[in-house]
Amino acid sequence: MRMKKLRRSEKKRLKEEERERRLRDRDIARIRRKKNRPFTFVSVFFVLIFVSLIGYLIYFDAVKSDDFINSPYNTRQDTFSDRVVRGNIQSSDGEILAQTDVSEDGTEQRNYPYANIFAHAVGYDTNGKSGLESEANFQLLTSHSFFLEQMKNEFSGKKNQGDTVISSLNADLQTTAYNSLGDRRGAVVVMEPSTGRILAMVSKPDFDPNTIAENWSTLVNDENNSSLLNRATNGAYPPGSTFKIVTALDYFRQKGSLEGYSYLCQGSITVDDHTIRCYNGTVHGQEDFYSAFARSCNCAFADMGLSLGAGSLRNTAEDLLFNKALPLNSYKTSKFTLENNSPNPLVMQTSIGQGNTLVSPMHMALITSAIANDGVLMKPTMIDKIVNNSGDTVKETEKTEYKRLMTSNEANILGKLMKNVVENGTASALNGRGYTVAGKTGSAEFDENGSSHSWFVGYSNVDDPDIAVAVIVENGGTGSEAAVPIAADVFDAYYFD
Repeated sequence: MRMKKLRRSEKKRLKEEERERRLRDRDIARIRRKKNRPFTFVSVFFVLIFVSLIGYLIYFDAVKSDDFINSPYNTRQDTFSDRVVRGNIQSSDGEILAQTDVSEDGTEQRNYPYANIFAHAVGYDTNGKSGLESEANFQLLTSHSFFLEQMKNEFSGKKNQGDTVISSLNADLQTTAYNSLGDRRGAVVVMEPSTGRILAMVSKPDFDPNTIAENWSTLVNDENNSSLLNRATNGAYPPGSTFKIVTALDYFRQKGSLEGYSYLCQGSITVDDHTIRCYNGTVHGQEDFYSAFARSCNCAFADMGLSLGAGSLRNTAEDLLFNKALPLNSYKTSKFTLENNSPNPLVMQTSIGQGNTLVSPMHMALITSAIANDGVLMKPTMIDKIVNNSGDTVKETEKTEYKRLMTSNEANILGKLMKNVVENGTASALNGRGYTVAGKTGSAEFDENGSSHSWFVGYSNVDDPDIAVAVIVENGGTGSEAAVPIAADVFDAYYFD
């Protein structure tokens, strides 16, 4: 009996010691964890940094590396020319726009068969780079020739042939636009609204990229002509009456309809001692919205701008990418300066495309393309695909939506307004030519003498749009005088040549 009690006592003691030991170990572990917590945090932090760096390196190599290598600021690209003959640039219809001629002694000379015609679009490769020569520099200096051919050339000390850039530019449309613009200053842009492909881009004055090196000093110091400036993308012009597209859109957004609008045009309107006149003082009489837009009535749209207000006009303009980044590699941001407290005369001027508003021809082409494409702006592109020297496709450009600028209904309303301009208004020269056109003319005054730039923006095959065109002729007068005939030549070339 006594032995049993001793055993129970011993077991109880051992249990107590075990419990105390466990408590002691738990306390020790808690103290250790508390002491190790900062080291754990630091270790996890550095592990996360390491994993993030590895992840970014994989992402950079797979997605972003080409963008950085192909940056025009990356001077190391040209070292590729030690191993690769710069590739060709071709038009979408198979014409050579730029190629490298290699003589028997290995001397290389960049050659531009179309000379001035593609000067700003294709660019140059001497004294820096511009145009497609800059945008596609990496692709042109990269060779995807058959690997056995590349190995053979490397062993024999020969250069590999760089890839060919197939551009979206159409040689026939480009030549037509170039010749139609003639000796006048200005720009022409032609786009496919449904894809964003740029089919033509002309800017004048221009230059011959074949002689860029010997004429460089003259070109960079010629402030009168600014021949190196691409007026299509980097020009800044008052939009004139083409801006009435923006004012019309703002009116529709505020009122919800164009029906019921009525204005009696007496040839001029005066508010706060500031007078705006219709072109040549024309008295348009009683107008609805469609006739005011078709006749480009300054008085009606000045009055309309006052009723809409500066803030509303600004919001709509910025929805159409004024004061915003454009989806282009090189461009000048279009400017819209109205504020809520802007004076009435400036609001009136801005409503008809004067005032301080500035825009590029390319930007107007983007807006027109969005209208033609049910309100959606496709990302503009100048490269269709990259092929190797055997003609095998290396990479093809995907057509992507950039942004919806307006609703489908809003685009439809603007399209009807623009179609009426051609059928019953200032662009009637484009009516009855075998295809339908919707457009808007503009006369943008740029000095106190009333001198004006000539504008036209529009698109063809209205029910299922094919191309959008933007034309500006500096000091060309009214839109119908200079810009519309150029647009007609471009449309005719697209459908009949």
